[in-house]
Amino acid sequence: MKKTNILQKIHGPADVKGCSMDELKTLSEEIRQALIRRVTVTGGHMGSNLGFVEATVALHYVFDSPRDKFVFDVSHQSYTHKILTGRKEGFTEPEKYYAFSGYTTPSESEHDFFKIGHTSTSISLATGLAKGRDLKGGRENIIAVIGDGSMSGGEALEGLNNAAMLNSNLIILFNDNEMSIAKNQGGMYENFRQLRETGGKAENNFFKSFGLDYYYVEEGNEVETLISAFEKVKDTKRPTVVHIHTLKGKGLDWAMQDKEAGHWAMPAAFDLAAFAKMERYETLTADFLLKKMESDPTVIAVSAATPGATGLTQEFRAKAGKQFVDVGIAEEHAVAMISGIAKNGGKPVFEVFSSFLQRTYDQLSQDLAMNKNAATILVFSSGIGGGDCTHNGMYDVALIGSIPNIIGLAPATREEYLAALEWSVEQKNHPVVIRVPKVVISDGKTIAFDDESAVKGKIVKKGSKIAILGLGDALPLAKQAAEALDETVGVNVTVVNPMCFTTLDKDLLDELKKDHDLIATVEDGILDGGFGQKIAAYYGADPVKVLNFGGAKRFNDLVPAADIAVGNHLTAELIAEDIKNHMK
Repeated sequence: MKKTNILQKIHGPADVKGCSMDELKTLSEEIRQALIRRVTVTGGHMGSNLGFVEATVALHYVFDSPRDKFVFDVSHQSYTHKILTGRKEGFTEPEKYYAFSGYTTPSESEHDFFKIGHTSTSISLATGLAKGRDLKGGRENIIAVIGDGSMSGGEALEGLNNAAMLNSNLIILFNDNEMSIAKNQGGMYENFRQLRETGGKAENNFFKSFGLDYYYVEEGNEVETLISAFEKVKDTKRPTVVHIHTLKGKGLDWAMQDKEAGHWAMPAAFDLAAFAKMERYETLTADFLLKKMESDPTVIAVSAATPGATGLTQEFRAKAGKQFVDVGIAEEHAVAMISGIAKNGGKPVFEVFSSFLQRTYDQLSQDLAMNKNAATILVFSSGIGGGDCTHNGMYDVALIGSIPNIIGLAPATREEYLAALEWSVEQKNHPVVIRVPKVVISDGKTIAFDDESAVKGKIVKKGSKIAILGLGDALPLAKQAAEALDETVGVNVTVVNPMCFTTLDKDLLDELKKDHDLIATVEDGILDGGFGQKIAAYYGADPVKVLNFGGAKRFNDLVPAADIAVGNHLTAELIAEDIKNHMK
């Protein structure tokens, strides 16, 4: 591996300030190559970081972090910031590639102020920092870094609206690379194009309409130009936008040519060929929707800026045409919109990540469930994960389960999923949320689905004394625990697939308590407010014991999945052992 020259001398922001302009350019290129090497190995946000190298170098050259405070929206473009603030080895030394989070993390460094992994929050957070500074009589600069894709989120607009009222120092660095994850969507992007084409001189100016000062920098990847621009706004007394035009994926040919694919890179060890051959729910869902769309013009797929990640590929979008809509980073709007589509005769299917669905609680309750409009929501990436805490999908069952009128389903097999999806799209009576399983498991069984069967569980294996209810992705684990008990205790354990997590199958539960002394629930989600606690509450007045297995109420942050499973007793052996310890 080629030794770095300037980068090896950088141990903190003070070292950046000691560099000449030529050295800063060299440093930027060395950082870019380090990023490419590291992200190629580990996977991670590639394009967003490569396009923001020079801007980060210039920020640390001009401003005085951590006294001056940087807030990175999503913080998926903060890798260079980490390199320049004492965490270089996580990007230059292969044995330490996994030492740091992919997002800003205050526990790692005094230069990080918030744990951030979701979008459109930086302006609001920075406005709060600025207000706190003003209350104390401070003088530091507050800088919010936000990409153009994030500007489509409602909180970003709320932040802009309130930032102007500060009448004090707040710098909003608007990184315009003409992309969200996929192509930008929304009316504001026409004005951003006009601003780029006129060098920021267009008569209509989105940012000035909020009462903000405004500067435009076309050469957003030229460090010397950026330094000049930042020096002009440093210590400003007014809320100010610096609009820089950058190239997403700069320095990496494939990431520049396909900016959507280049947003996130898979690890080098990831077997793309094998992955392409796998049957996946993303592909199954896309194929299902296209087939429905061919015969029914009222079926429409909806995404909130993450279409490719849920299987709605560029090819899918081209075929779907007007029967697909990307609302941008606006999950709240998406939920209200699908309620309106359903109300007026459409059949909307909204695909969303579990951790992003959290933003929509009010719309789920007020705009959708309260009006009982028959929209379908498919929740991807749900479950207890071992990644960054900002993208943990363990809360959706508890969230959805607290709202009336919604039917929440957690199918366990390919057949159950497709049957549930077919029923949900065609039924007219309820909003339906379907937890998309992680791994395709097929049992070949024909599934009948209607309003009544949707809320009914089924006994997978009939036994007595002990019953284990495995919800959705947790059903295989429930079966394994039952097998372990069968072998070690000699008890024929009942296994139940409850499927519906919002409406209890009381008839089945009443049957179980007739010849079972202990009921265990297993779920791939948080215990507090989850499915298992509903079962425990239902049996509260009965002598039957209830044990709940699921995730503890904590933010799991970069904890290995195997450790989380053991820590929560979510292995077949530990579940069986706990059940044995509670047997009569």
